[in-house]
Amino acid sequence: MAKSSNPEGKPGVRIVVAGDRGTGKSSLIVTAAAETFPTNVLRLLPPTRLPEDFYPDRVPITIIDTSANPEDRGKLAEELKRADALVLTYACDQPETLNRLSTYWLPELRQLEVKVPVIVVGCKLDLRDDQQQVSLEQVMSPIMQQFREIETCIECSAYKHIQIPEVFYYAQKAVLHPTGPLFDQESQTLKPRCVRALKRIFILCDHDRDGALSDAELNDFQVKCFNAPLQPSEVVGVKRVVQDKMVEGVNERGLTLTGFLFLHALFIEKGRLGTTWTVLRKFGYNNDIKLSDDLIPHSSVKRAPDQSVELTNEAIEYLRGIYELFDGDLDNNLRPVEVEDVFSTAPNSPWNDVPYKDAAEKTALGGLSLDAFLSEWALMTLLDPARSLENLIYIGYPGDPSSAIRVTKRRRLDRKKQQSERNVFQCFVFGPAKSGKSVLINSFLGRPYSDMYSPTVDDRYAVNVVELPGGIKKTLVLREIPEDGVAKLLSSKDSLAVCDIAVFVHDSSDESSWKRATELLVDVAGHGEDTGYEVPCLIVAAKDDLDPFPTAIQDSTRVSQDMGIEAPIPISSKLSDFNNIFRRIVNAAEPPHLSIPETEAGRSRKQYHRLINRSLMFVSVGAAVAIVGLAAYRVYAARKNASN
Repeated sequence: MAKSSNPEGKPGVRIVVAGDRGTGKSSLIVTAAAETFPTNVLRLLPPTRLPEDFYPDRVPITIIDTSANPEDRGKLAEELKRADALVLTYACDQPETLNRLSTYWLPELRQLEVKVPVIVVGCKLDLRDDQQQVSLEQVMSPIMQQFREIETCIECSAYKHIQIPEVFYYAQKAVLHPTGPLFDQESQTLKPRCVRALKRIFILCDHDRDGALSDAELNDFQVKCFNAPLQPSEVVGVKRVVQDKMVEGVNERGLTLTGFLFLHALFIEKGRLGTTWTVLRKFGYNNDIKLSDDLIPHSSVKRAPDQSVELTNEAIEYLRGIYELFDGDLDNNLRPVEVEDVFSTAPNSPWNDVPYKDAAEKTALGGLSLDAFLSEWALMTLLDPARSLENLIYIGYPGDPSSAIRVTKRRRLDRKKQQSERNVFQCFVFGPAKSGKSVLINSFLGRPYSDMYSPTVDDRYAVNVVELPGGIKKTLVLREIPEDGVAKLLSSKDSLAVCDIAVFVHDSSDESSWKRATELLVDVAGHGEDTGYEVPCLIVAAKDDLDPFPTAIQDSTRVSQDMGIEAPIPISSKLSDFNNIFRRIVNAAEPPHLSIPETEAGRSRKQYHRLINRSLMFVSVGAAVAIVGLAAYRVYAARKNASN
């Protein structure tokens, strides 16, 4: 496989040279550029440019000299922060300058948060005392263990022209072909994210999906990445190299994934990082081993605050196929290890962290059913459409990424038209502490009832499929809002824009819980009226297995009638009597103009607007009569003048 060429999108590399005064920084730069040792050198050189044909990658280099004087510290920090790579010098004949690397320079870089590859360079090799000859590896190993940002170390002599071009070659290579993201030097293995990316590339190149790259597929891969075909003898040679070291790397069908990964580990071990980087970049990966932003159609997920994003039928069908492919035993149970395998070609599994972790219902075997698998995708698409698209691309979605999602109509428009075409509904769950919010959400995910109280500290999401009459399925997302998080939520104007329906849970045996729930209802309804993002609301009377507080019926009837919403829905999680609550939530959200509560302030505001509109109508009618009268008078006057 051929060596890399200029990586796309890198117009030049900026290398900053720093180190103690008198360590040979300026002489190093001049000798590299002029290929001759300077007899007199400026204390501080202007920026020095090496032409693009100086090294094989054909990327121009700009070298920045720096001063170590205390008065120049601000300028030094500025240059360090602008560097693509850093050459850090010490003098081979001055051991104290080597010690200063670990006591001053490298800690200073961390303090400044300079996160670029570092090349440690020992200058003035010709001046080292022959009696002090030590192994560079022996000296630098403990420093490199402590400071992982050091890419490599080299010693040189500008006076005797020893390894001067190599210094800036290694610095350029560390930028264009960094080792860190690809390879773990300690374990001598490819890093997990690199393995995931190469696995995805392998699968994309395995056109017949037989688990091996045939000679033709290997040749197509070579042409795509290096613009040159492999000769038949070269194909045989590549496979022989793999087979000699790893029998399972080649089978009768061709090069296996194991062999493909071994080949890249071999390239890296032999210093040919450019080969692996060329492959990664040809398939759209950046230096973080993630797909470049220009491959993710972020523009297609732009939306108004009250619009949401859903997967299209095309994407859902693709995900059904993925589920069947990875559910090897076809038991409608995607085990955790199989879920990991689905995302084994992505940088990491997106569902290992909140809000996706434990957000869907688990099977009795601890896996995901097809509905739960699709629900997780629906949740990710709702909360982070770009991430959802990105992961669809990582797992091999073959179509145009923009065809995988659709942006819904605005909720405000849905209310005006009195209908919604959404397939995914988001429900905010409010309520005071110990009202039963978490128990309700646990039951939504099929989890058993527990008396154990555990307060919810942060927002929590749960998602599941709700089946409606006629076999119609909708996806419902419940977002639990902790009581002490309500004020922060409502401090944002658009906080209710993403909400399709709100549920207010209270402990039906506790009057104070009821009062607090109604206060929250009024606050949320008022916020909706003030911002124009009004939402349907339901009240849930939890713990129906307990005796209600004395005035529960009268109070609930009064509030529901005053605010124009349905009477509280009684449920008992303890008795598993949920009164079809989740279906009722979806039914209330589907006609988005109903079940919207009205506060006293909102009612007064509407009456005021009606009064103003009526007054304006009278004014308009009066003005129209006056105008008609004036026009009639003018016609009369004109006729009278004509008759005279």
